[in-house]
Amino acid sequence: MSSNEPELYIGLMSGTSMDGIDAVLVDFSSTQPILIGTHSHRWPDTIQHALIKARDIPDNELSSLHVLDNQTAEIFSEACSALLANTSCPAKDITAIGSHGQTIRHRPDIENPFSLQIGNAQTLAVLTGIDVVADFRTADIRAGGQGAPLVPAFHQAVFSNENTSRVIVNIGGIANITVLPEDATQPVIGFDCGPGNTLMDAWIKRHKKQPCDESGVLAASGKTDARLLANMLMDDYFQLAPPKSTGFEYFNLEWLNTYAVNDMDIADVQSTLCDLTTTSIIRAINQYTDTPGNGKTEIYVCGGGMHNQTLMQRLRAMTKHPVKTTEALGV
Repeated sequence: MSSNEPELYIGLMSGTSMDGIDAVLVDFSSTQPILIGTHSHRWPDTIQHALIKARDIPDNELSSLHVLDNQTAEIFSEACSALLANTSCPAKDITAIGSHGQTIRHRPDIENPFSLQIGNAQTLAVLTGIDVVADFRTADIRAGGQGAPLVPAFHQAVFSNENTSRVIVNIGGIANITVLPEDATQPVIGFDCGPGNTLMDAWIKRHKKQPCDESGVLAASGKTDARLLANMLMDDYFQLAPPKSTGFEYFNLEWLNTYAVNDMDIADVQSTLCDLTTTSIIRAINQYTDTPGNGKTEIYVCGGGMHNQTLMQRLRAMTKHPVKTTEALGV
């Protein structure tokens, strides 16, 4: 393929929040990828509820999971079709689809580690007529890795800068960081630092029947409980050195209930959960950057958490590093 011809790829992703499928169309024919178009595709309520329920399916009840695997692929194909329609791009021009699928189980630390994503790649390929690349986590797990987070390789390719060190903070259901040293000979570090939105979303959904704390309004109205925050930060996960990864299997309402939060003020707990996210992020950054806190490292936030104004304000208040979103980098 000549340098004048586009190399078009579709990327599909649904995070642990399960709020929808993010679809992007990107041209990789140049040195830097060119974003052609994006589409956010909501899960149908019935499929979303089934996906949430699938987290609790016993290992021996796989027949329903097989059905859901294909149903998930069908919705992913709808996301592709909508993206192509929005960008007026014919399917024949697409080189391949990279489809992550929907994570149902992530168990990298058990005796026989695995990470399970559904959204059958073969079904997706048949429905779209486009080659599909999938199963991104298994090879890393088989090599002794965590299979997560996936984004550091992308962050390195797109956001590295020879003039400054950068940290990319991805705040989805789980928060992860990618440390990009100014010196290209130094290793890139990426790992899950702890809960992102997952605990805040679960708490407000339980008490306010809302899917998320829009702009962090509830957290802003509360007062952080310093003792509760300190106790949470003593959890073993925060003491682990990378490589490490986590998910909703660990940080969930069951985990939160061990801290006797149900008798506390709802807003105070939400504020504390917001600070749990920001504190674990900043601690991780300070530990794994060479110049913590002196402003020589740029921090860029992406993911749903960047829309939480309270969270962003607290991140900025906790560090002397400049904190921006990746929109400042054109992404």
